[in-house]
Amino acid sequence: MKNFLIYTLATITGIILASILFFFITIGTLGALVAAGEKPVFLSDKNVLVLKAGVPVPDRSNPNPWAGFDFVNMTFSPAPGLYEILNNIRKAENDPKITGILIENGLLPSGWATTGEIRDALIKFRSGGKFVLAYSDYLLTQEGYYLSSSADKIYLNPGAMIEFKGLSGEVMFYKDALEKLGVEVQVIRHGKFKGAVEPFILNRLSDENREQISTYVGSIWNHILAKISEARNIPVEKLNEIAGRLAVTTPAEGTEQGMIDGMLYRDQLIDTIKILSGLTTDDKIGLVSMTKYTKVPETLKAPHSRNKIALIFAEGNIVTGKGNETNIGGNYYAEIIREQRKDTNVKAIVLRVNSPGGNAVASDIIWRELKLAAEKKPVIVSMGNYAASGGYYISVPATRIFASPVTITGSIGVFGLVPQADRLLKNKLGINTETVNTNPYADFPSVYRPMSDYEKAVMQKGIENVYADFTGRVAEGRRIDIEKVYGLAEGRVWDGSNAFTRGLVDQFGGLTDAIEYAAKSAGLDKYSVQQYPVTEDPYMKLISGLTGELRTKLASNRLGAAVNIITQLQEMASVSGIYARMPYILEVR
Repeated sequence: MKNFLIYTLATITGIILASILFFFITIGTLGALVAAGEKPVFLSDKNVLVLKAGVPVPDRSNPNPWAGFDFVNMTFSPAPGLYEILNNIRKAENDPKITGILIENGLLPSGWATTGEIRDALIKFRSGGKFVLAYSDYLLTQEGYYLSSSADKIYLNPGAMIEFKGLSGEVMFYKDALEKLGVEVQVIRHGKFKGAVEPFILNRLSDENREQISTYVGSIWNHILAKISEARNIPVEKLNEIAGRLAVTTPAEGTEQGMIDGMLYRDQLIDTIKILSGLTTDDKIGLVSMTKYTKVPETLKAPHSRNKIALIFAEGNIVTGKGNETNIGGNYYAEIIREQRKDTNVKAIVLRVNSPGGNAVASDIIWRELKLAAEKKPVIVSMGNYAASGGYYISVPATRIFASPVTITGSIGVFGLVPQADRLLKNKLGINTETVNTNPYADFPSVYRPMSDYEKAVMQKGIENVYADFTGRVAEGRRIDIEKVYGLAEGRVWDGSNAFTRGLVDQFGGLTDAIEYAAKSAGLDKYSVQQYPVTEDPYMKLISGLTGELRTKLASNRLGAAVNIITQLQEMASVSGIYARMPYILEVR
C-alpha cells in the first residue's frame, strides 16, 4: 500500500511538472513566433498590395496577439485596423516596389463610414498613377461594391454573385420573450426618439423611431448612390432602378449594366495584374498582404521630431472604471487624456470615436478631461461608424469635429432601465424573496418588485438632470442656442450629412484628415503620431489573451449569428444607473 501511494504521488507530481514545462515551452515558442512577426520585411521589385475586404476592420489593430493566431497552421496573421490600412495605402503611394493594389472582396461588413475612408484613400492612391483592381470569387456585397467602385476595374469570377438591392435597417424585439420568462423591464427616459429601450418594451417600432431610421438610412443610401454614380458614370436614377428590381445579380448582368468590367478566373486576374505592373505573364509578381506590408519600412521616412500628436482610440461601449480593450472605461480614458494634456511634447490630441454611448457618468468624466485639454491645445474628434449619445457627449468639447456623411451620430437623450424579475423567480423557478429595510426605499432599485410612483419620480428627476447637463454641454461645445439643441435632441439619431447641416459636426473627413488638421492647428510640420491606449507587453498579452480568444472562437463556432443577439442582451442586462446610449446597434445592410 505504501509503495502504491509513493508511485501514485510520483505520477501526479510528474504530470504536474510536465504540464508546467509544456506550458512554458509553448508560451516560449509562441512568443518567439510573435517576436519574429515584429521583424521588418523587405520586398522584391514588383509587388501588388492586397486589401482583403469583407473582414471587419476595427479602428486599430487588435492588440491581443491571439486574435490573429491560426491554431491549425501555427501562424500569426492579425487583421490590420483602419489606421494601419490607411497608413499602408499612403506608404504604398511612394513605394517604387508597389505597382498597384488589389481589393479582394469577402462577406463580412466593416461599417459604411470605415469603408468610405478606405475608399477615399484608394482614390487618392490612384491619382498618383498606380492602378487599383477589385475582384471577388463568390459574392460581391453592397458594401464590397461601394468599396470596389474606387477601382480602375472591377472583375468577378464567372460564377460569382452580386448584391445590389438598397439598404435595410433591422431591429429585433425581445418583449414577448421576456414576458414568457416572467421579466418586465421598467423604463424611464427623456427623448421621444430615445429608442434604446424599445426592444424591451415594445413589439414594433414606434412611429418616431421608424421616422428617424427611415431618414438616416435613406440619407446614407443617397450618399452611396451618388459616390457610385460618380465613379462608374451611371445615373443615380438608373442605380436605384437596378436596386429596386434586383436587376443585377450575376456578372453578366453587371457587365451589361456597366456596374462591373468583366469576368475573369483567378489565373486571368493574375496575368492582368502582371501586365499592368509592366511584366510578362511568365514573370513572377509578389502579392503582399496588409499585415505583411505593415512591417515594411517607410521609403520616405519623416524626420525625427519631439513634437507628438496623441491619437486616442475610443471604440466600444462607454463603461465605468477602467474597462477593457473592447470598451471605453471612463476613468481610464480620463487619465489618458489628462496625461496628454500635461505632456508638453504633445502638441495636439485626436480622439477617434466609434461608440454608441453608454454610462452617462463615465461619459461626463471623459467630457471633463477633454474640455480641459481643449483649453490647452487643439483637440480634434474623428467620428467613425458611430459616435452617438454618450459617444457624441464626449465629442462636443473638441476644437473641431470630423465625421463621414454616413456616420451615425446625435442621439442626444438619456434613459434608465430596471428589469423586474419577481415573476420569473417565483413562478418559473420557485424562488421567493423577503426584504428587511431600515428605511422605506433601502432596496431601491430592486429586481424583485416593481417601482412605486414615487421611485419612478425620483428616477425621472435623475434622468432630467442628466438630460439638462447633456444638452447644456452640446450648446456650450457646439456654440448653439439651447433652444436649437432641444430641437435636435430628444434622443434623435442623425446621419453625418444631416448632422453637418444642423451644426452637430464641423467637417466631412476621415481619420487622416483629422490628424492633418490637428498638425496644422498646432503649427506642426514635423511630428510623430503616438497611439493610445498603450498596448500591454506582448508576452503578458499573449498569456492573458489566450483564454479570452479561445472563448470567443468557441462561442462563435457554437452559436454563430446568435452571438450578436446574446451580446446585446448582456450589454443591456448590465445597465446600471443612467445611460446615454443610441438605440441598439442597428445593422444597416
